[in-house]
Amino acid sequence: MTPPCQAVPETTAYASSAPVQGSAKVAAALEAPQQPSTPFDGYKFEPIRESTVNRAMTSRYFRDLEAYAESDIVIVGAGSAGLSCAYELSKIAPDVKVAIIEQNVAPGGGAWLGGQLFSAMVIRKPAHLLLDELEVPYEDEGTYVVCKHAALMTSTLLSKTLKNPNVKLFNATAVEDLIIKDDPQGFKYCAGVVTNWTLVALNHDTQSCMDPNVIESKVVVSGCGHDGPFGAQSVKRLAKLGMLDVHSQQGIQGMGALDMNAAEDKIVNNTREVVPGMILTGMELAEDAARSICRGGAQ
Repeated sequence: MTPPCQAVPETTAYASSAPVQGSAKVAAALEAPQQPSTPFDGYKFEPIRESTVNRAMTSRYFRDLEAYAESDIVIVGAGSAGLSCAYELSKIAPDVKVAIIEQNVAPGGGAWLGGQLFSAMVIRKPAHLLLDELEVPYEDEGTYVVCKHAALMTSTLLSKTLKNPNVKLFNATAVEDLIIKDDPQGFKYCAGVVTNWTLVALNHDTQSCMDPNVIESKVVVSGCGHDGPFGAQSVKRLAKLGMLDVHSQQGIQGMGALDMNAAEDKIVNNTREVVPGMILTGMELAEDAARSICRGGAQ
């Protein structure tokens, strides 16, 4: 007689489905994008109080205002001419106290781009030697070189200049006037600049009187560009004061027409002390019609 069949217990749903669920989980994990770990995972800054930030900024700024109230040299304008001037001064006279006054929040003037807002900057030789010194790469085209972006040259020059301990940049600050005094013989000379916040200087017609501040200096180097809202500020002021003889009857005639080959050499060769205590440089020099300097053009 055949023995009765032994009842086999049914496999539970859990037992039968467990392998399937495990495989699904593995497959899902493989398909899900893995987030790579980075050094910034769980990043956290050191704690600080807001008042500490306030004091750290204001104490240093007002310390600089006090220290540079009497400067050896004030440079008006942080464009390519003004920055180059400060850079060279720091090399030959590192103990000379240099204050740079720039009306814009961002220094650099118009040197962040080439002509017509293009990126590349064309520099005629032998001015490429400055790029070599700054270690700014370029393409050599024979009589000229091309920096791939004007901002590369300008940012490097700015960095190299501002790291010098004898140089202080006061940006978002406008030169509203000049300090003019008489020497013992009765001749007028420039003895510094009159400054104000740029936003204040632009709103004298919309607000009540907001008096300026001053910085005395042995020499003022003005390179605030050709005529504009604050451009050619020193030339215009000197002419109005009658300190540039050629302009006392003629007025500011402005730049000549563009001629790169003539103008750029003239700008360098005619950079000079136009009145005692005041040196003109850069495109502002082209506004001084006494030398009939043509416009150099944007490169």
